Amino acid sequence: MLFDTHCHLDDPRLFGELDAVLERAEEAGVRRITSIGCASDPSSVKSAIEIARQHPDRISATVGVHPHDAKHLDDSLCDAIRDAGTDPTVVAIGETGLDFHYDHSPHSAQEEAFRRQIAIARELRKPLVIHTRSAPKDTLRILREEQAKDVGGIIHCFSEDAPFARAALDLGFVSSFSGIVTFKKAVAVQEAALKQPADALLIETDAPYLAPIPRRGKRNEPAYVAYTAACIARLRGEDPEDLARSSYENAIRIFGIHE
Repeated sequence: MLFDTHCHLDDPRLFGELDAVLERAEEAGVRRITSIGCASDPSSVKSAIEIARQHPDRISATVGVHPHDAKHLDDSLCDAIRDAGTDPTVVAIGETGLDFHYDHSPHSAQEEAFRRQIAIARELRKPLVIHTRSAPKDTLRILREEQAKDVGGIIHCFSEDAPFARAALDLGFVSSFSGIVTFKKAVAVQEAALKQPADALLIETDAPYLAPIPRRGKRNEPAYVAYTAACIARLRGEDPEDLARSSYENAIRIFGIHE
């Protein structure tokens, strides 16, 4: 009973064989998936929604603009995200946030896009999916300044440390752990997973990226979230089924899904 809280099913590497990907996920015990929408123009806003509509009992969607594409966020794209955000398949706004590692968009554009999407989430009363890389202090600062605690959400693909996770939780944001936690050198991420409260821990793949050990270097897919769940259970000294169940229930609660 697993929930892959973050993957990109509209990516050609997964969408090209979506039926097989979903079948393997089901065989691995993945009951639900959230497909993340990352738009660069109004025409691409609903890519994740279209997939979720075909599988309403298994797949939910988000809508948003990734920080890499923040330079493309204008009024028309904001309007498209706001409109799409009312779709019943949409459970969150994002992924949005800051990526000061790759800098595909100027910092100023990233911050503006981040703030505008927080405003949309607050308007629609939906949680946020946050991407943060090489920008921990600025991410927390903007979440605080824009009163993102009103809706809360998820720090996706957690790659910071335990103090950051605690600070995020104080702002209403739980942490979602990807295959990174299985990497031997990811000591800070492993410590954060160990210390994270049981009711504030989620699991994801971020597929097709970041396949966990023993699939590292391969194309990732939702079925592999089972490896990440097993790794975290070992770190925490918990039964894998118990961890899968609690993280599943956390995701259902945070996304506001009614089963």
